Amino acid sequence: MRKKVIAGNWKMFKTVIETKQFFADFLNALNTDQKDVILFPTFTSLNEAVDAAKGSYVKIGAQNMHFEDSGAYTGEISAPMIKETGAQYVLIGHSERRKYFAETDETVNKKLRKALESDLLPVVCVGEDLTEREEGKTFEVLRRQIFDGLAELSGADIQDLIIAYEPVWAIGTGKTATDAQADEACAKIRDYLNELFGSAETVRILYGGSVNAGNIKALMSMPAIDGVLVGGASLKADFIDIVHYDR
Repeated sequence: MRKKVIAGNWKMFKTVIETKQFFADFLNALNTDQKDVILFPTFTSLNEAVDAAKGSYVKIGAQNMHFEDSGAYTGEISAPMIKETGAQYVLIGHSERRKYFAETDETVNKKLRKALESDLLPVVCVGEDLTEREEGKTFEVLRRQIFDGLAELSGADIQDLIIAYEPVWAIGTGKTATDAQADEACAKIRDYLNELFGSAETVRILYGGSVNAGNIKALMSMPAIDGVLVGGASLKADFIDIVHYDR
């Protein structure tokens, strides 16, 4: 039985002061150890988030990282720098990184391998855009992203891997894939993982894309969905209702 995951990606929101206030309120209301709760704050708030989460059920991750440990890469953050903050997870290949910062399946693969070498737990994002879905290419895109993004990895490498299926057309748009669409895509991703590695039953597969307190229960009832990656709703007070969806 794979442990459920409720993850929140804060994107470019919340200052250090706002981060401290969020954790003061959120941790006071949090009461579950039945799920993995992971938050991805901004880089400037990583230290504060790690400190605030100590002794709680919440784990902290970075939103991105470079595939080199150091070098002339102005503005980038390396795995050793993330590790130094105490963060345990890293988000790789988010659609916004692919769209605005020229992320490719190749760079996703390089970052993924560096994360694993550095003992960071990766959450790898995949998903199709609206044109690809309308043209019936969703599964073709997902297969390519899985096979190219996870190239050169072994079955042992992926034991703790998390994959987040995020249809690009449903991120920050208010649109959500139907429960059936999300479940079908997550099931297909597991098929591709099993095809690539022989068995990938420990890999947890999340759905992300305008997840909120109103649709969380239905999404989490789907058999192929192991959790969710929440965007805007993870910034708000009702994120606690998403975490406690089964109450």
